[in-house]
Amino acid sequence: MKVYIRSAVCISPQNTFGNESFLSEVVEYQGTRLRVIEPDYKAFVDPKSLRRMSHIIKMGVAAAVVCLKNGDVEIPGAIITGTAYGCLEDTVTFLTRVIEQDEEMLPPTAFIQSTHNTVGAQIALILKCHAYNNTFVHKGISFESALLDAMMLLKENESDNILVGGTDEMTDTSFTILSRLGLYKRFPCSNLNLYATKTRGTMGGEGAAFFLLSDKTSEKNLAELTAIRTIYKPASLEDIQKKVILFLAENDLKMDDIDVVITGKSGDTAHDSIYEQLNLSLFNNVNLANYKHLCGEYPTSSAFALWLGANIIKKETIPGAVIERNTKKVTPRKILVYNHYQKIYHSLMLLSAI
Repeated sequence: MKVYIRSAVCISPQNTFGNESFLSEVVEYQGTRLRVIEPDYKAFVDPKSLRRMSHIIKMGVAAAVVCLKNGDVEIPGAIITGTAYGCLEDTVTFLTRVIEQDEEMLPPTAFIQSTHNTVGAQIALILKCHAYNNTFVHKGISFESALLDAMMLLKENESDNILVGGTDEMTDTSFTILSRLGLYKRFPCSNLNLYATKTRGTMGGEGAAFFLLSDKTSEKNLAELTAIRTIYKPASLEDIQKKVILFLAENDLKMDDIDVVITGKSGDTAHDSIYEQLNLSLFNNVNLANYKHLCGEYPTSSAFALWLGANIIKKETIPGAVIERNTKKVTPRKILVYNHYQKIYHSLMLLSAI
């Protein structure tokens, strides 16, 4: 049984939400952090409810509502989300009030909405959806875990029209903490020049992407989500290569059958070494694309990559802003997404034209 991406919606630091230009005009940032371009949420969410929503909830709800609308679905058969950090803004707000108010007279709203499953719960409440609802908090493979769960539900005929999303936000507090841990660049740079910096650290990012998955064929389908695989702490580069080859073989493919590989290069020399070595070996004769200079680095950034890959297949074009190497002139029909987070959580996603 095949799994199709019926619709995909992304809110990111680029003009990806409701924009048909498909990354033709890239937004440049100077610094070490990329913030999302927020739409007018009042057009998708009740203004009275918006007042009680934090940044990540607004992003997730808006992306989910538009994703369902684009897929001509009112109520999904399941809602599955992936997030590593959850609702950081509400968590920080609650903890700050605990300290400032000496643990007395604490308003409960920030505490209630600080849990990781708040985005999925809010979507269900707004839609009045009583179906299966689950949130995966698996660090760097949270979104991939949500996708795997959705694919299993479809293949077991447990549900159809499944809404799957990956969301993570960055607050001033989390940015400061992660900067002290050395995750981000020590000096400001341009996101369009990110890969040329050749220094430690990357640029922080955030975003929300939602997908409507179905096992039904339709003219609206963007692409087929053929397979997905997660790898935890591979032993070596050779181990990664073997797993990629095996992953393709399980789907009756070889590396020569892949038209585009989308990698998770982040501009961090310590983490990009894996991609650089693969690009010169296993990925040597394939078109290469990168995406983190557009959305920044965060644990569920692979959701942006999946949105990118699905649209490349549907529109039959690769945006110039993401191309690293254009080896062969072909219409993209098979796309492999390879990403790793902190060299620990690796994932492979295979997309095919319908």
